[in-house]
Amino acid sequence: MRKMIVVAVREYLAAVKSKAFLVSLIAMPVIWGGSIVVQMALRNKVDTKDKRIAILDYTNQLYDAVATAAQTRNEKDIFEGDGPTRKQIKPRFLVQRVEPTGVDQAQARFDLSERVRKADSEDIMAFVIIGPEVIKPGVDPARAAIDYHSNSPTYDDIQDWVAAPLNERIQKLRLQEANLDAGIVEAATRRTPVANLGLVTRDAAGNITKAEQTNEIANVFVPLGLMMLMLMVVMVGASPLVQSVLEEKTLRIAEVLLGSVPPFQLMMGKLLGMVGVSLTIVTVYLVGAFYAIHQAGYGSFFPAHVVWWFVVFQALAVIMYGSLFIAVGAAVSDMKEAQSLITPVMVLAVSPMFVWINIVREPTSSFALAMSLIPPATPMLMTIRQAVPPGIPTWQPLLGILLVLLTTIACVFAAGRIFRVGILMQGKGAKIGEMMRWVFRG
Repeated sequence: MRKMIVVAVREYLAAVKSKAFLVSLIAMPVIWGGSIVVQMALRNKVDTKDKRIAILDYTNQLYDAVATAAQTRNEKDIFEGDGPTRKQIKPRFLVQRVEPTGVDQAQARFDLSERVRKADSEDIMAFVIIGPEVIKPGVDPARAAIDYHSNSPTYDDIQDWVAAPLNERIQKLRLQEANLDAGIVEAATRRTPVANLGLVTRDAAGNITKAEQTNEIANVFVPLGLMMLMLMVVMVGASPLVQSVLEEKTLRIAEVLLGSVPPFQLMMGKLLGMVGVSLTIVTVYLVGAFYAIHQAGYGSFFPAHVVWWFVVFQALAVIMYGSLFIAVGAAVSDMKEAQSLITPVMVLAVSPMFVWINIVREPTSSFALAMSLIPPATPMLMTIRQAVPPGIPTWQPLLGILLVLLTTIACVFAAGRIFRVGILMQGKGAKIGEMMRWVFRG
C-alpha cells in the first residue's frame, strides 16, 4: 500500500509541476472562451460592399414593397451608433426592377443567371423571380412561387430579408381582394406568447411567491458545460497514461520499477495519481465557474449539490477509463499500434454526446434512466440529469455509482492482468485476442 501511494504521489507531482500541465490548465478556458469572444468581436466584421439584387415581378404589384423596404433598411438598419460615430456594419441592398418581356420564364432565368455569373461588381449578385399568380394562387404551383437565385449558397441574408416585405405586401393584397380590413385581421390573428415559468412556491413566511421565468439557454448550457468538462478532464487526465506506460516500457524503466513494486500496485499508483491530477483541474475550473455563474445571477441553475456528485463521478470516470488506457499502453510496443486500440476507448468516452440532448429535454424519462445506467456513459449522463430541474431521486445516482464502481473494479482487474504481462513484452504488440487470454488466464 505504501509503495502504491509513493507511485501515486510521484505521478501527481510529475504531472502538476510540468509546464504542459500549466499550459493546458490555462489554454483550455482560453480556447473555449476565446472562441466566443472572437465570434462576438467579429460579428460585425462583414463585407459592406453593396449587394445588388434584380427583381423580376410578373405581378407588377410587389416590386415597390421590396424597394421601399430596401430604402428603409439602407437608411436605418445597417449602421451602428449615432451622429459622427455612426459606422456602417452591414452592406446596402440595392434592388433593381427587371421588366417582364415576351420571352418565356425559363429564358428570363437563364439571362439573369448569366448576369450573376459575370461576377461584375457593378452588376447583380442575385435575383428574385415572383410568379404571376403569387397574390391569387392558381392550380399551377410554379406560377405562384417566389424563387431566389444566387451563386452564393452560403450567403442567405438577402433571401431571409426579402421574404418579409414580399409576404407582408402579398397578405395585404389578398385581404383587399377578399374585402377584409387588414387591421382587424391582424388583431384577430395576432399570436399570444406562452411564458415558460417555473413552479410557484411559498417563502419562509408562508407567502406564495411568483414563479420565475425559465432560462432555457442556461438550463441547456450548464449540463452541456459539465459534460464537456468531464470529457475534457478524462482526456487530459487519463489518455496521457498510454504514452507514460509505453515510454517506461520502451526505455526499460518498467523493468527497474517492477523490481521493487508489484505490477498491480504500480498500475493503481498511476491511476490514483491521475485521479489527483483530474481533481486538481476540476477544482480550479469548478470554483471559477461557480463564482462566475453566481456573480452573473444564474446561481440557481448550478446548485451546489451537483458539484459534489460531479466530483465523485469524475473520479470514477478517470479510474475506469484510465485503467483501459494503461492496459493499451502496456499491450503495445509503439504509438502506431496504440492508436488502433485507443479508438474503441475514445468511442466509449464520447458516446454520451450522442444522446445528451434527449437526456436534457427529458431527464426523468425511462430512456434517460436506462441510458444513464449504462456504466461507460453513467458519469456524464447522470451528472447531466442532476443538473436539469427538477433533478432526480437520490437512489438513481447512488445506483449509478454502484454500477460504475463494479465496472471500474472489473476494468482495473482486467487492466492489471494485461499490465502484468504486457509491461515486460518487447517487440510486437499484443492483439485483442491475446489481451483477452491474459485477462481470463492470468
